[in-house]
Parts: sequence; structure tokens; C-alpha cells
Amino acid sequence: MAKMTMVQALNLALQQEMEKDDRVIVLGEDVGVDGGVFRVTDGLIDRFGGERVLDTPLAENGIVGMSIGMAVYGLKPVCEIQFSGFSYQNFHQIENHAARLRWRSRGRYQVPMVLRTPYGGGVRALEHHSESREAYWAHTPGIKTVVPSGPRNARGLLVSAIRDPDPVIFYESKALYRAFREEVPEEEETVPIGQPRIVREGKDLTMIAYGAMMRPTLAAAISLKNKYGLEAEVIDLLTVSPLDDKIFVTSVLKTGRALIVHEAPRSFGPGAEIATRLMEKAFYYLEAPIERVTGYDIIIPLFSREKAYFPNEQRILRAARKALRN
Repeated sequence: MAKMTMVQALNLALQQEMEKDDRVIVLGEDVGVDGGVFRVTDGLIDRFGGERVLDTPLAENGIVGMSIGMAVYGLKPVCEIQFSGFSYQNFHQIENHAARLRWRSRGRYQVPMVLRTPYGGGVRALEHHSESREAYWAHTPGIKTVVPSGPRNARGLLVSAIRDPDPVIFYESKALYRAFREEVPEEEETVPIGQPRIVREGKDLTMIAYGAMMRPTLAAAISLKNKYGLEAEVIDLLTVSPLDDKIFVTSVLKTGRALIVHEAPRSFGPGAEIATRLMEKAFYYLEAPIERVTGYDIIIPLFSREKAYFPNEQRILRAARKALRN
């Protein structure tokens, strides 16, 4: 296995799927000659040519509309929107068409497309470049919303997304693109969409996170063990929608306590849905109120105050101790 960054692992997934299936097309702003704004598509145009790696105009609505048309006619487009904050321009195409065509046509048509886009903060970017709006997509029936947390699962999830018969929103944390390396097998590997994973076992508290928040959550779990001798079970959602609650409900039935972490705003965020599922299915096993550590209900600050906005190890550890004191 080679050690790769998330950027390299995503590039590998695209290369291998394009080699395996000539229906896979990559398109978006600067994805060809420049290799994408974060270089995820670097080298693909040299390998597969301009007919399969398409540099598009700066028109998100057009990029996604074209992808939907390609998908309906049998191709497998993987389109890139440079920043998730730019995807509001194509919301009409996703919600009105990509998400509905299978239902609208009673199964006659499918839309096997992937919309890749970097989300979240941590890279000192500007407004519209640092937001976490996965709740918009998760609230839209007919599409799947995937958020990897590291190089290996990013590669496996992207392969699964490309092969999926339905549209997939693929959120990639900018803060994780080159944050660390991980061993990624050269041979083909998939990670199922819609299946969370237990990444650290424990008996005292269940911690649920995804994407960039997995790193501070794991760090807080380790501190909890080292400082207080308490074992937290840490669950990586990997997929926000569809949300499979079996693993985290089963975990809370064991631990009796839950802590949810995400960088999206608190109100109406994914954490609220997770907490509701736990109240519905594990209420009588809860020994303390469910804790949430999230972004705040404000426009994300510019980079001079950005760190104060995001959940970090200290905030997560405080919330964990609060849950365990009750």
C-alpha cells in the first residue's frame, strides 16, 4: 500500500474508474488543464483526453444541468463545483431534476451522477468558501450525501458513488485534503454508502461525528481515556443521507450517553436528526441529556476568527465530561 493524502486518493479513484468504464466523464471549472482548484483531477486530461475531462465555463447551473443530461443518456458524469458555497447556483437542477427523475419517470430513467465539492473551513478562505451546508442536501429526497473523513474511505466512497445508480453529493473537507497521509491499497476497494463505522470502541460514552470533525473527536476520546480513564466509542457516519441509525443506536443502548459533533450550524443541523433518532429508539437507555458540539448559528467568520467557530478537542472534551457527570 502507498501512503496518500486525500487529494491523491480521490485522484486514484477517478483514474481507476475512468480506466474501467469509459462512460465515466469528469467535468467542471478548471478540472482539465489546471487539474482542479485543489488538484484532485491533476493529470486526468493527459491520460484520458479532452473528450472525457471537460473544462467548463464558470456556470454551476450549466455544469450540473449538463451532467444530468449525460447521466440520463447513459454516461456517468463526475462534476466538480469548486466550492460548496457555489453550489447554490445549481440547486434548482439538483432538486428539481436530478433528485426527481427516477420518481417522475416511475423508474424509467436514472441519474447516476456525482457532484464533488469541497466544503468547510480550516484553510483561511473567504465567505462562500468555508460553509458546511450538507443539511440542504440531506433534506432533499432522491439524492445521497456522502462525507468522507480520510484518504482511504474517501477513495472507497468515491468509487461507490460513481457506481451508484442515483445522484450523490460528495462533500470533501478542504481541511483534510493534505492534512495527513494514510495507507491506500492500489487494488480496487469500495466503501458502502449508508454504513457508518465504529472507529474506536468504548463503553462509557458514544461520540458521533463525520468529515473533518472526526480528528478532534478522536483526539478528545483519547484525552478522555488518558486523563480520566473513560472509554468513548467513536462512530464515523461517512454518509449523512441516507442515515443508517443502527450502529449509533446500538452503541447508545450500551453506553447510555451520546455526544454529536459537526461543524455545520447547530439549529436544524444533522445533529438534531441524530438526536431525534436516539430519543425515538434509545430514550429509556439514556442516562444523561444528549450533547451537541457544533458550529454556531451565524455566518462563518473570516479567517482571523475562524478557529473560534469550529468545534475543537477542548470543546468536545468539555461536552463529554458534562455528559458523563450527569
